[in-house]
Amino acid sequence: MSETTPYDDDRVAYSRQGLARLVLSDHAKDVAEGAAGLVGTRHDTDTGIAGRVSQAQQLIELAEQTLTSAVIYEVERGSSWEQIATYLGTTAVEARERYTLALQKWINAFEEPYRLDEAGRKRIPQLPTAAYDPTWASDQLDTWAFIHHLGINDRQAVSAGLVMARPADEHLAPEEG
Repeated sequence: MSETTPYDDDRVAYSRQGLARLVLSDHAKDVAEGAAGLVGTRHDTDTGIAGRVSQAQQLIELAEQTLTSAVIYEVERGSSWEQIATYLGTTAVEARERYTLALQKWINAFEEPYRLDEAGRKRIPQLPTAAYDPTWASDQLDTWAFIHHLGINDRQAVSAGLVMARPADEHLAPEEG
């Protein structure tokens, strides 16, 4: 699909490592918010039977999504499968097999950032939202981190550490370590 969007120009300013880190930050925020929803007890009586189990299960799903994002980020920043496997408590071969599909989907999304819907009229982004529109995501995550005091009085707790693109390597694939 050859038509461009304003987000495409914004995305070029970020390295793939930086985009992967934004996605990881966004997913981590979702986990934090999901966990926070289980802390309070005031509205337990308003929650249906087994409703907290549903919330906890959703939290596990968010955490799994975050773990996948962390693996993609680590591959993008040059970590080997052996290094990643150490923290997963598995072998490099098992780690690679477990995350190859997600990593391939990530890589393919840079080759073909959009697909058409079933009707052939609407473009569907293939990248996660934070990587698709990184400027917006970065601003939102900086604000969220500031409000939650993650970087005490740091209004750029997320964006300040992102690796931006360099003209020579902005479209390089991650190493297959």
